[in-house]
Amino acid sequence: MINRLFLFQATGLVSLLLLSALAQSWIARATLPPAPQTPPQKLASLISRDIFFGNPPQSQPKISPDGRYLAYIAPDQTSVLQIWLKTLGKNDDRPLTQAKQAGIRNYEWAYNGTHILFPQDDNGNEEYQLQRLNIRTQAIQALTPKSGVRAELIGLNPQFPNEALVAMNQRSPLQFDVYRINIKTGKTTLDTTNPGNGIDVTADKQFQVRAAHTVRPDGGKNLALRDAPNQPWRIIRQWEPNSEGRSLSFSNDGKQLYLLDNQTSDTLQLKALNLASSKAKTLASDAHNDITDVMLHPQTRQPIAVGIYRDRLHWQVLDPAYKADFAAIAKVQPGDVRWQNCDRRFTRCIIFYTSDRQPTTYYLYDRRTRKSAKLFSRQPPLAQHQLAPMQPITYQARDGLTIHGYLTAPVGVPAKNLPTVLWVHGGPWARDKWGYNAVVQWLANRGYAVLQVNFRGSTGYGKKFLNAGNREWAGKMHLDLLDGVEWLKRQGIAHPKKIAIAGGSYGGYASLVGMTYTPDVFAAGVDIVGPSNLITLLNSLPPYWFSEKPIFEYRLGNPLKDQVFLKQRSPVFFAHQIKNPLLIAHGANDPRVKQSESDQIVQTMRQQGKGVEYWVYSDEGHGFAKPANRRHFFAQMERLLAEHLGGRYELERQISGHSGQSR
Repeated sequence: MINRLFLFQATGLVSLLLLSALAQSWIARATLPPAPQTPPQKLASLISRDIFFGNPPQSQPKISPDGRYLAYIAPDQTSVLQIWLKTLGKNDDRPLTQAKQAGIRNYEWAYNGTHILFPQDDNGNEEYQLQRLNIRTQAIQALTPKSGVRAELIGLNPQFPNEALVAMNQRSPLQFDVYRINIKTGKTTLDTTNPGNGIDVTADKQFQVRAAHTVRPDGGKNLALRDAPNQPWRIIRQWEPNSEGRSLSFSNDGKQLYLLDNQTSDTLQLKALNLASSKAKTLASDAHNDITDVMLHPQTRQPIAVGIYRDRLHWQVLDPAYKADFAAIAKVQPGDVRWQNCDRRFTRCIIFYTSDRQPTTYYLYDRRTRKSAKLFSRQPPLAQHQLAPMQPITYQARDGLTIHGYLTAPVGVPAKNLPTVLWVHGGPWARDKWGYNAVVQWLANRGYAVLQVNFRGSTGYGKKFLNAGNREWAGKMHLDLLDGVEWLKRQGIAHPKKIAIAGGSYGGYASLVGMTYTPDVFAAGVDIVGPSNLITLLNSLPPYWFSEKPIFEYRLGNPLKDQVFLKQRSPVFFAHQIKNPLLIAHGANDPRVKQSESDQIVQTMRQQGKGVEYWVYSDEGHGFAKPANRRHFFAQMERLLAEHLGGRYELERQISGHSGQSR
């Protein structure tokens, strides 16, 4: 699968504000913005940015393997995210960690039920160190090296409750090997040496690594198999650069390998590969969309159901024994439902619901009674506010390709002649989905129509649609965005003179493209951690993405052979065409898109006498992890949009604790 290098999480942002004489004329620190186009009294009540961009009071609940405890993420008194624990059925919630800086954002239960594993990096540099937490003593121990090594937890197994498989680039910064770590003792053993440009592995029921995906020089991939750890690898399946495949799990008997594959189809299908005959049997498929979710039985490893994301998530139940479970959870509340995790016996599970007009809500589901008990919502304060519906849309690109996306219009006013923000997703090998989105709801609450476009090159719509984006950065991918804007104008929804383009990562790049290549279309732009020079971007990728470099060169271009082409697609070389206000933001520790990508275009603009607002956050990486930084950045973005598009503005006040520096 494609590593989504430039995927930007909207819940975490980095911002940069650039000051110059001309930039200050754009900033105009007035206490009130110009009068909005739409009278604010008709809109829904103004929702504080703190609610949208502060840390959620509770999130990510996971049940312990024995079903006794519930762990979750919640902030402490200083707003730093920690791991908390409670006994199910009791009110004994207590924090287990005392993390600093950005806190803890993800974790997994070890199957021994005594330990929790979680990654930590240094201010967004993504050199993750795996930590072990003892829930009884609250003792924390590092299981992997801290400096210069990236560790990724890749496997846990209930039959080996005290072991973990961890990928680390300790032997070479360019490639990951697999290490077996004893969770109780911390003993680490090299388990599997990288077979050569390997990017992921799959272990069998006996917790032995037997399958590996490797990348060829042409950007295609091989599936390699070995019968035992001491046996040689052999290639059993190949994918061309324009196809994809990913292993999921071995069957319990070790004779089949379940995988997602589009070798002989347009969309990703669930298949069972017979390892003796190398023949694949299709278990589930959809004619138009990829299978995105696969639910496997935690004990038998048999596929239970698959999720297919069209405009929304649709489940296809493969095992009739579980149809009653899916029928029961479909009745709990509106929205799309997913499974978070289950106990070892597969009797009690955490499920969660996503909806466009309410944040994620978590439930404890008991499979024996088919009853669900609500645990909590990620943002309870939003329950008293009216949020905007997110409507799926479809339109035709100028070359006839069907483009899908979403439109969110503000509540309380007619969807006519509205100031509009084109919010571009990152990736670009990702996609926008239906559901609660803090940035989208914040913009709609301020009075903007928000357009999200799954332009060609987005995932989920089959390989033809994905490959239609090859070498089309600032080309047809941008034209798809422009065609979406024109569609909104024809519908009478968007005010033609009050349209902004904004986004993070690839979305930030798209914003720069919009402001440089098509400067008359957009009244303002916001670039968050986006690249401006595709040549320097490709030459500065993290070393541990070395194995996947051929994929990027296939889909984007070769920085040596395609310099002229890549220069034509790099906004920094067209900065002289910028006409309207631009806000740029970056994290100083970003390992994916270096800060120099923003520095370049800011310097070029200033040399040409153009104003730009530029903020750098010293303790962030490829996104904003800290709530103070999120609140600070979005205050700058809200002010910029209010001044130049006329939406509503929550008066800016002193935001303490942020690391943003105006450059």
